[in-house]
Amino acid sequence: MRTSRVLALGAVLGLLSLGTLEAGELSGVKMPDTMDVGGKTLKLNGMGLRKKAIFKVYVGGLYLEAASRDAGVATADAPKAMRMQFVRTVGKDKIVEGFREGFEANPKVQSAPPKADVEKFLAALPEMKDGETITYAYAPGKGTTVTHGDKELVTIEGKDFADALFLVWLGPKPPTEDLKKGLLGG
Repeated sequence: MRTSRVLALGAVLGLLSLGTLEAGELSGVKMPDTMDVGGKTLKLNGMGLRKKAIFKVYVGGLYLEAASRDAGVATADAPKAMRMQFVRTVGKDKIVEGFREGFEANPKVQSAPPKADVEKFLAALPEMKDGETITYAYAPGKGTTVTHGDKELVTIEGKDFADALFLVWLGPKPPTEDLKKGLLGG
């Protein structure tokens, strides 16, 4: 009887410690547990590491109102945000190339965002240095706001653009399956 209580207590403590680890740290990168978007408090849903070949590129954190393991959150008309903290310096040209590949690999079937919106978004992207963050936050009725550190870079109106952007990470062909799985809390 005593052994089963000790095992049960160990299991509970193990689950609690896993929850703490998942709450905001991955590969040495810490992310806040919550983020405000469009007057709503979003919670960190999951984190994933983006690797290219053997190199770590960034840690991404997906923020949602309610926890979800469903990739359908990419196209839900609800507040959401993706925060990327870079763990190496990446030039603007490589970032733009990565997003172009992501948009092409995960086309939105119903309606694509206007090409002008995609180009406006890509033009606003900066070079990212090791340790810097960039956040893509969608608020229904407002659109997607891109923030580099504390500086707002651009806002792209419309849900179609937000859908296409979040499908880059959560669509059928994400940068890596491990990144997508981590963002969805898996």
